[in-house]
Amino acid sequence: MKPAEIREMTLAELEERIDAERDRLHRLKMTHAVSPLENPEEMRKIKKDIARMLTILTERRRNAE
Repeated sequence: MKPAEIREMTLAELEERIDAERDRLHRLKMTHAVSPLENPEEMRKIKKDIARMLTILTERRRNAE
């Protein structure tokens, strides 16, 4: 997900998306523990997306103060 796409989201959408991506990452980790994933790079991509979303969320909260 590109930062421009993330910046278009509202705060509520952003928080909801972060929760959804964390759940998705958790499921992938559990699946990977049982049997190897076809594309383990997907886990790295999700982690980076979560980090981007959290960074933008933090920026917005600081600017709101």
